[in-house]
Amino acid sequence: METQKIFIINGGQVFGHSGGRFNQTISKATADFFQPLAEFEIRTTDINQPYNPEQEVLNFVWADVIIYHTPVWWFSLPHKFKEYLDVVFTAGHQKGIYHSDGRSSANPQINYGTGGQLQGKKYMLTTSWNAPSTAFTLPGEFFNEHSVDEGPMFGFHRMNAFTGMKPLESIHFHDVEKNADIHADLNRYKQHLTELFIKKIIENEHIAYSHS
Repeated sequence: METQKIFIINGGQVFGHSGGRFNQTISKATADFFQPLAEFEIRTTDINQPYNPEQEVLNFVWADVIIYHTPVWWFSLPHKFKEYLDVVFTAGHQKGIYHSDGRSSANPQINYGTGGQLQGKKYMLTTSWNAPSTAFTLPGEFFNEHSVDEGPMFGFHRMNAFTGMKPLESIHFHDVEKNADIHADLNRYKQHLTELFIKKIIENEHIAYSHS
């Protein structure tokens, strides 16, 4: 069986009052989950550390699954994480991330967003919030009953679709400043990874065995 290649990106910027500890903890939990398992290979990047854009492009091209970890600041990505994506995706133009916006001069009105080169790959997003989960779900609350993925992170998901990648189910952590429960969050996260990755391996092995 071929190993599955996982590229883990810690977008938890150290800035102002944020020490980036939560996303550092979640990123480490991701690496710790996959590292002992022979079915997976991992690479990691921390956007707080120096990086080589060309090598980061190679990491995206190498991976089967990209796992993004980010806090949400003012309803968007931290500026250093956004800079990382701007720099790396620009470096990846016609080098494995995207070749164009997908349109042709013959008919420029259609096919926008179909020029990605990462088809067949998947990505998973985790976000952390000061906002409680109820801010997204209760009538009359701040996000007007729009989920994280349909609301603030809609553009992030379209960015990944532009490269050709497909999403795995996201997971979001709420109230991490005022009402944090890191133990419960880690347990929920490990269960999420188990559902997405380990149970899939077991299902595939069962299918392969039943057809042998």
